[in-house]
This record gives sequence, C-alpha cells and structure tokens, in this order.
Amino acid sequence: MAKESGFESAFGGWWKESSETIVVLDLQKSNFNNLYYLNIKIYVQGISGKRYTRSKNLVKKDVGDIFRRQPPAYSSVLDIDPAENDSMRKDKLEKMFLEFLVPFADKALSKSGIVELAEKAEIYLPPAVKAWLSQQNDGTV
Repeated sequence: MAKESGFESAFGGWWKESSETIVVLDLQKSNFNNLYYLNIKIYVQGISGKRYTRSKNLVKKDVGDIFRRQPPAYSSVLDIDPAENDSMRKDKLEKMFLEFLVPFADKALSKSGIVELAEKAEIYLPPAVKAWLSQQNDGTV
C-alpha cells in the first residue's frame, strides 16, 4: 500500500522526497504486546545547514526534525493481537493511507505545508525548527 501511495522502500522504511523535505515511515514493534507504532519522521532540507540523503540512520536511529505517530483513530490498524481477518485489516490500512498518510505526507513535502500542519496542530514544531522555518517564511510560522 505504501508503494501504491507513492512511497519508495529503502533501509526497512518507506520514503517520499521533495527538494524541501524527506518524509520517512518506519514501524516500531512494542516491547509489551503485538502492537506496532508508525513513526512518521520529517527531515527538512537545509535546516542547520544539513542536507539529508537516504540512509539507514534516518529510518532506524534518528527521530527527524519533526516527529509524530499515527492518530489514535488508526492505532487498531497496527495492533495484530485482535482476531481480525486479513481482509478487514487490509481495508483499515487502505483507509489509513487514503485518509491520513497520503494527505499528511503530501503536505509535509514542502516547508509551507509543514507550517500549515503546525497551524492545524497536526504536528508539533520543536523551537529550533520553528525558528528556522520562520526565517525562511519572512517571520511567519
């Protein structure tokens, strides 16, 4: 589904890139049950002089310049404990990509989209990221 949604697979994660950002999806297994967390990481090109390229560290070690997880409404999609047939799980996963992940990632591919996501409280901007984006956008973030 990630591939059908425009993500590319590399280093155990899924990627969407633009000249301004890289969006990485990574699944993290819970230590306590059969639940997975979807780590959504956004790397902003040029922040603090950095230029990011695809690497295993961006998937497995770094948290990104901006980090979030799937909304609570989609947590059950990644919980493999409940007895649920594969068809139902696939439908829920498709819904998560269609309703949340694709629109979110598409916005996160630009600095202006990141500002919009922050204004709608869909992401939290760490102070350093907010300050840098503010400099890029004539003081508005």
